[in-house]
Amino acid sequence: MERRVSAREAWGRFVGNGRRERGTLMALKKILVVEDNEDNRRILVYRLKKIGQFDIREATNGQEAIEAVKADRPDLIFMDLKMPVMDGWEATKRIRQMDGGDAVRIIALTAQAMAGDEEKALAIGCDDYLAKPVVDPSLVRQKLERLIGAAA
Repeated sequence: MERRVSAREAWGRFVGNGRRERGTLMALKKILVVEDNEDNRRILVYRLKKIGQFDIREATNGQEAIEAVKADRPDLIFMDLKMPVMDGWEATKRIRQMDGGDAVRIIALTAQAMAGDEEKALAIGCDDYLAKPVVDPSLVRQKLERLIGAAA
């Protein structure tokens, strides 16, 4: 039997709430990594930590992602498209329908890219598309800079 997780648990572990810069508190960009495969999730989180300082949260399916967005809206989501419970296709559609959901940048992730998946992901509201496993940190950095302004 699967254990139900609270929104706080779904939002994952907390990695700092800000940093000092020139005497003011600068909020870290919030990134939610939604991936059911633990190895793929760890690889992406590792890459993000190497790129810069972010407030990184994790979820393992689309339902947890929705709960996490409701609890504390991220700046950017890396969304696996194929997951149990609720897939990334449906989760993205629902996030886009939420108040403020259109402001969240979403990068679709998939390991089994099918013809037309990238176009379909963009059509349902994803801002970009990335193949897994994520092995090129410069590509991740480039997407972060384009979508949320910087790799902190």
